[in-house]
Amino acid sequence: MNKQVRIKINGSDYLMYDEITVLNACRNAGIKIPTLCYLEGVSQRASCGLCVVEIKGAKSLMRACVTNIREGIEIFTNTKRVRQARKTNLELLLANHPRNCLQCNKNMKCELQSMADELDVRECNYPNIRKKKVPVDNSSHSLFRDHEKCILCARCVEVCSQVQTVDAIEIAGRGMDAHVTTFFDRGLGNSECVNCGQCLLVCPTGALMARSEIDSVWKEIDDPDKFVIIQTAPAIRAAIGEEFGFPPGTGTTVRLAAALRKMNFDRVFDTQFTADLTIVEEGNELIERIKMGGTLPMITSCSPGWIRFAEEFYPGVLDHISSCKSPQQMFGAIAKTYYARKLNMDPRKISVISVMPCTAKKFEARRSEMTSAYEYWEKELKLKEKDRFPDVDYVLTTREMADMIKEAGVDYANISGERFDSPLGISTGAATIFGTTGGVMEAAVRTAYFELTGSELPKLDLEEVRGLKGVKQASLDINGKKINVAVSHGLSNAREIIREIKKGKSPYHSIEIMTCPGGCIGGGGQPIPADYEILKKRMEALYREDREMQVRQSHDNPAVKELYESFLDKPLGKLSHSLLHTKYTKRGIYS
Repeated sequence: MNKQVRIKINGSDYLMYDEITVLNACRNAGIKIPTLCYLEGVSQRASCGLCVVEIKGAKSLMRACVTNIREGIEIFTNTKRVRQARKTNLELLLANHPRNCLQCNKNMKCELQSMADELDVRECNYPNIRKKKVPVDNSSHSLFRDHEKCILCARCVEVCSQVQTVDAIEIAGRGMDAHVTTFFDRGLGNSECVNCGQCLLVCPTGALMARSEIDSVWKEIDDPDKFVIIQTAPAIRAAIGEEFGFPPGTGTTVRLAAALRKMNFDRVFDTQFTADLTIVEEGNELIERIKMGGTLPMITSCSPGWIRFAEEFYPGVLDHISSCKSPQQMFGAIAKTYYARKLNMDPRKISVISVMPCTAKKFEARRSEMTSAYEYWEKELKLKEKDRFPDVDYVLTTREMADMIKEAGVDYANISGERFDSPLGISTGAATIFGTTGGVMEAAVRTAYFELTGSELPKLDLEEVRGLKGVKQASLDINGKKINVAVSHGLSNAREIIREIKKGKSPYHSIEIMTCPGGCIGGGGQPIPADYEILKKRMEALYREDREMQVRQSHDNPAVKELYESFLDKPLGKLSHSLLHTKYTKRGIYS
């Protein structure tokens, strides 16, 4: 057990537990220490040098993020020597950085830029000595890297390694040749990167960004021959308000629908419609596996980063993953078949735009398997291979959508609320909680219980799978049979679950795996920052909306019922399977 020690900070006495860093001691005392490379609980490489402090008796300045306190230590955080050292270290970073802030997508949101303002660095006393020229990496459908803007803080490297356990990137080279790269410099699109975008959330500059599709979407909107449909994922409503000054956890569902309608989309729909559809299909798939002796445990499939992770690192568990497409891809397939028929419109005139919290959704939309609508119409419209079109045309992140709303001049803070269009905008509370870790499992349990018993679950809230614990589990008695379920979020936790399966020791029937910490609310396309407290507030916003919904179970969605009655026929039927289900690909060296 840690003992308490007496320390001094800037002449004031404090009593704190030992074995904490000087940085955390100062923060506990309400004293801010500037940092760029430090990431609490993840990265403390001490590379930026901005956290230096003066310690009595020490000849040199010490880096606060890697120096522990001890009994009697005296720390000074704002002496002339400290202030000058921080400015010098920041100027050295700026000397090796492009000075074209107005051309950078991170302008006004850049930590390096903010730090220069905070430390009153108005000019750089060192020549602009640029790094060795490394081409922009645009090999990925989801992300791009601009080496010139990288300050080698290694936060992206540590998150990829420690939080997601993917290890797609590392720092290679020395001195002026040092740069963040993939194995053999092949580019993110040719590496084991799963496109999760967690690196984007921690990058302090514009070195790592999502591949923007804003210009392409504007082009679609401006094309008079296109009928442009937009769908918005559950997690968006709990976070996009932060981009417009709302406190974290402010639900802005009706504002979002109204803002999108003002931007001249032809229909404003909700991915929650197909989240309900996913639950019906996936729930029936689980029941069929249990009854027919299929592969168990069955793992959810709505998180494309997790799918890519399994394909790369654990191809042996692909049979455990539900064959259901994600709600995004189900929506695209339904919009260009069922809804196209309702409109009596050529599906090639329909453009489906997604607003997602997830950068991996950009990759998912480009998967070769995601052209089910084309295959549905192929014979009827006499289509050729050159006519092949995707189910989802473009994917915007939450941040991209916020930028577009601002560009369009929509006053998001004061706009009057509106509802989503019908029928693909009708959803339930179960679909709303899809956006948070545990939500998919909770929604699935509500429907699976009904399908197996014919009656409603006595208590809809499954508290055991809520919260931000890495792995959660619950057991339910359904018709005298014990059903065990588990939930994990963040790929390091997914590995723990998969190891049990590979050893044949998994006690579960169903498992939910989400790629990002917190689930979709913590996706790589969400507003920055996305720390623990912010994730909790976004999570509660979704649970609050669920509680306020009149219909809270996916199988009770009237629009989903009508979809089956008039088009799909039944869950797991022939048409359902061709439009709503998919297959997976073994990738990487583990295949």
